[in-house]
Amino acid sequence: MCVNYVPVQRQLLRDVFGVEPPADEWRAETWKDYAAPIIVANGDGRRDSRLGTFGMVPRWRINEGIKVFDTMNARLETVGQKRSFSGAWNKGHFCLIPATAVYEPNYEAGPKSVRYKIWLRDAPVFGIAGLWRDWPDGTHSFTMLTVNADQHSVMNRMHKPGSEKRGVVMLPSEEWDDWLTCRDPEKARTFLRLLPEDAMMTEPAPMPPRKAKAESPMDSL
Repeated sequence: MCVNYVPVQRQLLRDVFGVEPPADEWRAETWKDYAAPIIVANGDGRRDSRLGTFGMVPRWRINEGIKVFDTMNARLETVGQKRSFSGAWNKGHFCLIPATAVYEPNYEAGPKSVRYKIWLRDAPVFGIAGLWRDWPDGTHSFTMLTVNADQHSVMNRMHKPGSEKRGVVMLPSEEWDDWLTCRDPEKARTFLRLLPEDAMMTEPAPMPPRKAKAESPMDSL
């Protein structure tokens, strides 16, 4: 799973993904309910960028009286059944989430997590497989698809001991357009696999000190 990542900035969107960036700005790191760029296929199959909110159902769209829930990640095993994701999945609303790194919590040093940075060894950016939706007011939101990572020697080092290990899908660049234009949910499943361990790099990347809160957001993951 992933709730924090580094989105691609404007020039790399142009140079690597071949799209004109969204007009509005976005932050250097993305967390829940932050805006960040995504890439979708437009009506003629060409790539197009949009700014979307990280989390398929943003906090402010959850009805009053309903407990706040997280929708930054969608599990491959249940994506077609979960109400928050099934509409986009079954309609083939697939997107790329351009990133230079993702962050995950690591507990190897003790009971308190250390944030780890994960990126690709031989590529400056990658596209994470995601789903997107639009809203009646013309805004967009998105989620990252995740798969089991219990047997993956990089991703299985992340998150609390004893918990199921999950990983986002970093799609090879040669699969980007096929993923974006896919409209068959069953075919889409064939794209969703983890990259080999030797394609990834990791290093500790602790959160900067927080004045208002002693614990890192990673500690609950």
